[in-house]
Amino acid sequence: MPSRRKLLKAGLALGAASVGLYTWRIEPHWLEVVQRPLPIAGLPETLVGKRLVQISDLHIGPQVDDGYLINTFDRVRRIAPEIVVYTGDFISRKDAVDDQAKGVFSHCALGSLGTFGVLGNHDYGLDFHNQKVAGEVATLANDSGITLLRNQVTEVAGLQVCGMEDLWGGDFDAATLRSLRPDKPALVLSHNPDSVDRPGWDNFRGWILSGHTHGGQCKPPFLPPPLLPVNNKRYTAGEFELDGGRKLYINRGVGYLYRVRFNVRPEVTVFEMVRG
Repeated sequence: MPSRRKLLKAGLALGAASVGLYTWRIEPHWLEVVQRPLPIAGLPETLVGKRLVQISDLHIGPQVDDGYLINTFDRVRRIAPEIVVYTGDFISRKDAVDDQAKGVFSHCALGSLGTFGVLGNHDYGLDFHNQKVAGEVATLANDSGITLLRNQVTEVAGLQVCGMEDLWGGDFDAATLRSLRPDKPALVLSHNPDSVDRPGWDNFRGWILSGHTHGGQCKPPFLPPPLLPVNNKRYTAGEFELDGGRKLYINRGVGYLYRVRFNVRPEVTVFEMVRG
């Protein structure tokens, strides 16, 4: 008859195997659709109650299953959002846009009023600075119906949308914010949340939507995630109050670099726009 010690060891081994299986096979594709309000000062009446969906960090590539990403787009389409924004890292680190990326992009979910996006660091190739790769991703996004904003400002139904180049890509320029009209509501897309700590935000009051962190991908209960690709370790996931009347929301992302998530489910965020 097995001893108590052997039974305990067997139980611990079984528990560890179960956790490993969960973090590898279950949670990485257990998408959470987060629903929350997005209060915006001066929001036009035509946008009150409308839905803005944020999708981030797809990481199209060999690690992330294409079917999972396409199913995610299908779920967003069923929500029928008026606006969709993509906050970077469409692909994983590559030196060119391949047929796999083109195939997945052809399924991208779009908003009925407008769809906008910015690049993330992985969209700039293996060294995060390859402008040729960034240009290919931008072209593919635009061809798929996503208005890719590269230090640019556009407008949809009276709401200004500012899209910043990625902080690690080398062309991030907070001077883009000067193009925003202070008398009109605005929203900023910036992949890396560390960008909000750079100078140049003095006259902006409003929301910045980011991704990049994946929420750390693995988070021990009651403890911060041990690995975060940001300088400011405060920026994990969710909402953060910033100085100057700004608010930051960090989306946990859909994809991953390594197929492992624990206590940090992938996320699509459905915002209901309301007047702030």
